[in-house]
Amino acid sequence: MTDGLDNLRKEALPQIDVAALKAADDPGHKPRILLLYGSLREVSYSLKAAQEAARILEYLGCETRIFDPSGLPLPDDAPAEHPKVVELRELAVWAEGMVWSSPERHGAMTSIMKAQIDWLPLSLKGGIRPTQGKTLAVMQVSGGSQSFNAVNQMRILGRWMRMVTIPNQSSIPKAWLEFDEGGRLPQGPFLARIVDVMEELVKFTWLVRGRAEYLVDRYSERVESADEVHKRVSLKDT
Repeated sequence: MTDGLDNLRKEALPQIDVAALKAADDPGHKPRILLLYGSLREVSYSLKAAQEAARILEYLGCETRIFDPSGLPLPDDAPAEHPKVVELRELAVWAEGMVWSSPERHGAMTSIMKAQIDWLPLSLKGGIRPTQGKTLAVMQVSGGSQSFNAVNQMRILGRWMRMVTIPNQSSIPKAWLEFDEGGRLPQGPFLARIVDVMEELVKFTWLVRGRAEYLVDRYSERVESADEVHKRVSLKDT
């Protein structure tokens, strides 16, 4: 996706100084970023924004996947074995960071965006936590004036999912006027903001991965684990 980056001033976007950020035991592969978008319209500006973000992420050395929410059932309206649910959860486990890109509808993120997040539990079988300690960037597009309702809601969800949500964010008002006929953002403040957000996301992802297990290690969970061990040992003694 990095072939079509003529809308960037690449001399102003150097590659990430990985050596300054990565942990000593970093896994070494490209940062893995999953992008979710919140519209199924034939012309989806949240998808266009996600695709623009993916191009920038790949230019900065990341591997990206964009999940297509078409066919994803409503939460609790299908078993977790549904193929789209399995696909989404496998991608969440694969990812080390995420981008959530939603339209604003009726002053909020869309139900399509929320459904994807609701299908991502805090933990899976085997103790796997698909979101905890992973990085997150949030973006929104609007049909009308500038708003931050959707990104603010997604920030709350990111915290609830125990993710490291980066400080920067993107909000594009009147998105139908900003993207050209080829579905691209031209040079300007909205593209610049997406570049800022993606550059920051990559830096935070390099900084956090390899350290996430330590960063999210919690006293309350250590106490709970110790109590479980105590109960198990006590049962053996009886």
